[in-house]
Amino acid sequence: MRYLLNILFWGMLSTLFYGLYHKSYVDYTAGDRWIGFSVLGLTFIYLPIFLVYRWRGKKLSDYTLTDENFAKMRDEKTQKGK
Repeated sequence: MRYLLNILFWGMLSTLFYGLYHKSYVDYTAGDRWIGFSVLGLTFIYLPIFLVYRWRGKKLSDYTLTDENFAKMRDEKTQKGK
């Protein structure tokens, strides 16, 4: 999974830079298309796969602000203050 993410990231990043080059020196509208496709690829393909890879095996409730977590933080603060 890690290698797939690396390949996707560097591929999309190189496509983005190719689009910037193409926009400046070859054809303005085709360069915009390359840039747009690379941004869409990074957003809708790379980002969800990356998030699934990084959040696998973790509990979301540990990272959300709930009443229970606020109470834990208050208790820790009062413990350190003593």
